[in-house]
Amino acid sequence: MTPTPTATHTMPRMGWFARAEAWLDERGKGAWIAAMVFGFIFVWPVGLAILAYMIWSKRMFNSSCRSRAMAHRSSHGFKTSGNTAFDSYKADMLKRLEDEQHAFETFLERLREAKDKSEFDAFMDERADAAKSSEDA
Repeated sequence: MTPTPTATHTMPRMGWFARAEAWLDERGKGAWIAAMVFGFIFVWPVGLAILAYMIWSKRMFNSSCRSRAMAHRSSHGFKTSGNTAFDSYKADMLKRLEDEQHAFETFLERLREAKDKSEFDAFMDERADAAKSSEDA
């Protein structure tokens, strides 16, 4: 079972500010207000900066920040095109790419483990040789 694409799948490609903004947008206006209040409590310039950003980006006056998060997701190709054949092809292609990515990551993990094992074996051989030469001396 593969997870459905969400905004969190694209988050590693974004900067820390964009990730924080997307995270707060997914949780709605209450999360923005809570972040602003905590900003004022702990470091007042941070709270002031969040308030200014909320007013500047019109998040303070919108009915919901979630609509912006949904628009963000649909702009990355997760929205249906209306053509069922294309949507099916796209879903199959995305699944195939995710499977290939998983297989490649598994291969890299096995490669790292093999490298670690060979380095450890070389270390143990060197240690055994050193112990053997110290016994002979």
